[in-house]
Amino acid sequence: MKWIGERISFVDDKNKSTIVIYPENVTWLKAVLGAWVGMWFAIGATVVWSLFVMTFTEQETIILIVFLTFWSYYAFRVTRSFFWLLWGKELIKIDEVSLTYKKSIKKYGKAAPYYLENISKIRVFQPKERSIQSAWEKSPWIRGGERIEFDYMGKVIRFGKKLNEKDTTLLFKYVTKKMDDRLRKLK
Repeated sequence: MKWIGERISFVDDKNKSTIVIYPENVTWLKAVLGAWVGMWFAIGATVVWSLFVMTFTEQETIILIVFLTFWSYYAFRVTRSFFWLLWGKELIKIDEVSLTYKKSIKKYGKAAPYYLENISKIRVFQPKERSIQSAWEKSPWIRGGERIEFDYMGKVIRFGKKLNEKDTTLLFKYVTKKMDDRLRKLK
């Protein structure tokens, strides 16, 4: 196994190249996000408990149910981001005919193949330094921030979550070289 930058490892075999992109490994961030998840679930449990134990008017009950709806959405998002920081990784396999991409938490995730002859316009996407998008993508509860993208049959496929500019450039060069090598073998 060899490394590109700090968070990207790769293995080259005769018939395929495998790339693994790990999330940022910031201990204090994991601790803060874990505390946030714990507090968020404590709030939800308290509200659910109060719905069953305390007596509310109909209007107060509706307000608490609406609150729990929003609470559920953010509980899902923040918990998923926390698990991503702990156990997530992006897996990319470039073989003879396709680039297969999988977002994985532990071993869970769905791999999607993209046939090399249908991939076009592979490019690097870097938001402007002081833009709202840049600030949004740097926040810990956001899993996005993909840096490399390509067009595939009318869709834009992205990977390389929260990579810095140097790692993005190195990964882009590696992926495009491997795809070009594989496409040459097909022809």
